Amino acid sequence: MRRYGKHTDEDDIRSRPNRKGNRPRTNIRPKHEDAAEGMVLTVDRGRLTCLVEDRIVLAMKARELGRKAAVVGDRVALVGDLSGKKDTLARIVRIEERDSVLRRTADDDDPYERVVVANADQLAIVVALADPEPRPRLIDRCLVAAYDGGLDPLLVMTKSDLAPPDKLLELYGDLDIPYVVTSREELENGGAAARVREQLDGLVTAFVGHSGVGKTTLVNALVPADRRRLTGQVNAVTGRGRHTTTSALALPLGENDGWVIDTPGVRSFGLAHIDPSRVIHAFPDLEPGTAGCPRACSHDEPDCALDAWVAEGHADPARLYSLRRLLATRERREGD
Repeated sequence: MRRYGKHTDEDDIRSRPNRKGNRPRTNIRPKHEDAAEGMVLTVDRGRLTCLVEDRIVLAMKARELGRKAAVVGDRVALVGDLSGKKDTLARIVRIEERDSVLRRTADDDDPYERVVVANADQLAIVVALADPEPRPRLIDRCLVAAYDGGLDPLLVMTKSDLAPPDKLLELYGDLDIPYVVTSREELENGGAAARVREQLDGLVTAFVGHSGVGKTTLVNALVPADRRRLTGQVNAVTGRGRHTTTSALALPLGENDGWVIDTPGVRSFGLAHIDPSRVIHAFPDLEPGTAGCPRACSHDEPDCALDAWVAEGHADPARLYSLRRLLATRERREGD
């Protein structure tokens, strides 16, 4: 073996030839400072439909992003053909920092978390008052995911013509969650959509709900007809005949009025990824009381300082009960 001294001339060192004849790879990646800004509207089998200014652009993720995936709502930087013409493809070279994330796991034993939506301001939890029956455990799980991900919750109750909302409102009254009650008749004549829309203007709102609660019907009523044409454009690009909510889809409410993100109907909402210590941030009246809690306190054990905090009159006992009920959703299966 040939050995080199301290003062070896570089020309004296042999280099391995590049058999493929292309340029050698480097760890220095381009910055793409001239990349255009866009928003991901939907994702389908590795192809991402993005809005760039007023154009619908189909793109794929650059290899240099590695395993990092872009999801609906992500703000991204794109290069390549941004014309939006048929058979053109752009490239996503950067995913900007997210303001919020809605995550879920398949179940509570699944360690793999899935980001459903990025950069949403609020989470509209759609629940039918009857047909199908309300599932408070699923609502609780969606609330925990919203609080953990930095989204404000909104409760939308449908089918009030079949059952009154009183029981459900009593269960969630202490959480101070804004809510809207709708009926099927109101959806048909547009009255419900107008009241729901008051809670959405200027915001990015992700809609979640169990199949059959009327979530997509409500979304269609909210989005103006001229804006819904975007759905057809998106489906034409991704190859689907129509949107059946098999993947999340972002739709504009109107010019500068906000966005609605329709997500697939959920049967379960796993919380394996949730750190219970973050849920307390959604309870500002209780959070100061945790200062005296033991390390890694679950906030539902004999030494929890929140009991004394509430007993001293700093917060309503009902609020502590609500917090503990939400935290307990990680320990109980839906339907238990």
